[in-house]
Amino acid sequence: MNTITTLFAIAATIGLGAISPGPSFVYVAQNAVARSRSHGLATALGTGVGAAIFALLAVLGLQAFLLAVPVAYTALKIAGGIYLLWLAYKMIRHARAPLSMGHAATGEKSLMATFRDGLFTQLSNPKTAVVFASIFTALLPREVPAYYYIALPLISFIIDAGWYSLVTVALSTERSRHVYIRFKTAIDRVAGSVMAVLGLKLIMSSR
Repeated sequence: MNTITTLFAIAATIGLGAISPGPSFVYVAQNAVARSRSHGLATALGTGVGAAIFALLAVLGLQAFLLAVPVAYTALKIAGGIYLLWLAYKMIRHARAPLSMGHAATGEKSLMATFRDGLFTQLSNPKTAVVFASIFTALLPREVPAYYYIALPLISFIIDAGWYSLVTVALSTERSRHVYIRFKTAIDRVAGSVMAVLGLKLIMSSR
């Protein structure tokens, strides 16, 4: 697999992870619905920056670790696969649980403060860090090209901020918000199934 193809594979996998509902989704939705579309977009930019930070840290950490301990490459693939299977189990198990949207305070809040809260929401989610580590361990070459250190954080930002911007546009209308809640069970089950397939592929590729 050449370096460009690897980038596309990583981007596709990050995209699948980004669309799975989690804390960032809930916070973006709260701001989009209870405040304004602008607040939702500011939150999306914050989560995107958080994803870029995770991507850069994952590339730096994994590169150093894999060069120092090559045998860990296989072990991390297995561990990453097991984690993704566990995540898939949780998503499917709780697919029928109602989404706790809540209502954000309707008082005034600056876009910068909303951006900051979106960033902190992303950085405080350990699931995101582990998923990035699992994806990069599975797909990164042992010798990481120099331009990956810029390309991967940029790609992660575009995917994450882009996805949550779409979420904001969709959920800033009450009708669309109710449609999502209505079909949450099916959406969560599909996302969980995708994660399960990725986990199995990680484990199988370690052989």
